[in-house]
Order: sequence, then C-alpha cells, then structure tokens
Amino acid sequence: MPSSLPSFLTATKGDLQKAAQLLAEGECVALPTETVYGLAADALNPSALKKVFTIKGRPLIDPLIVHVLDIEALKKIAEYDSRLEKISCFWPGPLTVVLRRKSCVPDLVTASQETVAVRVPAHPLFREILSLVNRPLAAPSANPFGYVSPTRAQHVRDSLSERCPWIVDGGPCRHGLESTIIDLSSPHKVRLLRPGPITLESLREKLGEIEVVTKVAPAQDAQVAPGMLERHYSPTTRVELFAHGAMPASTEKNSAILFLSRRKDFSLTAEIFYLSENNSITEAAANLFDLLRKLDTRGFAKIYVERAESAELGLAYNDRLTRAAAR
Repeated sequence: MPSSLPSFLTATKGDLQKAAQLLAEGECVALPTETVYGLAADALNPSALKKVFTIKGRPLIDPLIVHVLDIEALKKIAEYDSRLEKISCFWPGPLTVVLRRKSCVPDLVTASQETVAVRVPAHPLFREILSLVNRPLAAPSANPFGYVSPTRAQHVRDSLSERCPWIVDGGPCRHGLESTIIDLSSPHKVRLLRPGPITLESLREKLGEIEVVTKVAPAQDAQVAPGMLERHYSPTTRVELFAHGAMPASTEKNSAILFLSRRKDFSLTAEIFYLSENNSITEAAANLFDLLRKLDTRGFAKIYVERAESAELGLAYNDRLTRAAAR
C-alpha cells in the first residue's frame, strides 16, 4: 500500500491497467469524468461500495450513480426504457437517467429503492477503465460528503488525502458541474431531478414536457438521486448570493466577491474575483468549484457570489450555488 499521500496514476496504458486491477480487486480509485472527479468502485460489489461511503462520510440514504460503457451494459443493471432512444444523442456525456433497477444491483447503490441512476460517461480515461475492468462502476464525487466537488486531481488529494490511495490524473474536468439527472422510472412522466450541463431546454426538445422537481426531500429520507439535499457543494466559508448583474447589498470585512465576468467602473473594499473573462456561463460553470475551493483556503469571513440568469446552463450553476449557500 502507498504511504500517507495518494499516488497519482497517469494516462499511460500501464497505469490505467493498474487502476482497473485495483477496482476489480474491490478497491476505490478516484477517476476523472467530464463533469467532476468521481470516487469509483465496482458497482456490484457491496464490500467495495461500503468503502465509498466510509471514505466520503456519505449517508446511506444518498444513492450512487452507476457508470456504464454503453446501452448494452445499461440493460444488465436497469430496465430499458424506449425513451432512451430519444436522448441517446447525449451519450456518452453528462446525463444521468433514473430507471427501474434489476435485482443484481446492490441496495447500497440505490438507497434500498427500486430505481437506479445510470450514466454513460464521455471522459476517455474513464471509458478506457470501464472497458478494462468490464464492470459497472459507481462513482460519486471524490470529496467529503457535502463539500465542494473536485474538478482537478489535486482537489481529491487535498480533501481526501490518505483515505483515497489512488487517483487517476486526467487534468481539469471539462464541465465542472455534476451531470444532469432525469427520472424515467415512471412510464407516464419525465422529471428533472438535478440540472446540469445537458440543459432542460435541450431535453424538452427531445422528450416534450418535463416536470422540474424543486421540493427537497427530508434529509433523513432516502433520496431519489444524488445532489438533491438542501445543503450540498458547500465550502467551509459562508456563501451569500446576489442577483445577476447586481452588486452585493453590503459586504462584511475580509470578504471575497465572485462575479460571473469582469465589471468596470466600480469601487469595492472586498477582494474581487471573476469566473469568466468573456461573460461565458460555460466558462464560469467550469471554474466555479475550483475557485470556491481556492477562496475557502484564504480565511475570508464570507464569499459573495453572483447568480446567473436561470436559463440553459445558468439553471445548473444557480442550483449548485443555492445549495452551497444553504445553512
């Protein structure tokens, strides 16, 4: 076993084979996805899954997303739904679908519910490891439960340290926000459980009417999907939000202000930071968790963050910020 600091594995064939071997042996390995880094384990191995919950400090009421290589692999763990054909254009990619589970899926994955969340990831390293291990992989974000999700390998090392001995370094994640989650477990309706990089507008073009779930289930109850608790993605430093295009009403001393893009002709005493240089919500979303983590180490009294317009990717961006700011 490695010593106190985790070992970074690279994109070389030998390192990817090592990661696959560790996963096949029931170990946990942090892997890059196109959204955030995931703490991967064999999704059909209860002993390996227990390690995921222990490493993260994750409550058993919060289900895991199962990652598979393709639709054929999905059919082995979930009941196929013909509506998947309408959204197959989004796979591989940052879309998770909740379906009726098959009996081979352990209760630990589903929080003992009759549904399972499934995703076909796009990141080439994750896909290569899926192919090598030839097993579905559960992979929640590779961070302590409730904290800001990791978008770089160093984030995993910083927050999990020796609890996660192996990390495959695939560079910064492309999207920086977790996958979109929709629920197809009912034949009569489609529900958006968590907004993400695949936008609600894009999904409605393919599926028609979609119910947007806004009601938060009690924290002690089993959740339908991950990322639905009222407080989540939270830095230690308090976060306060202000309206898109506006300014904070007031600021505490020793605070940071995080704007979506550069502003001109204003004077504030707080330290100022920007998520995008060219007013791009895509760039801002990709940078959000990385910058929140950096600011969380600076000892600020509070971090003020600008909301986006609640459309397209802005819906997911605002969702993460609302949960990060909840107390």
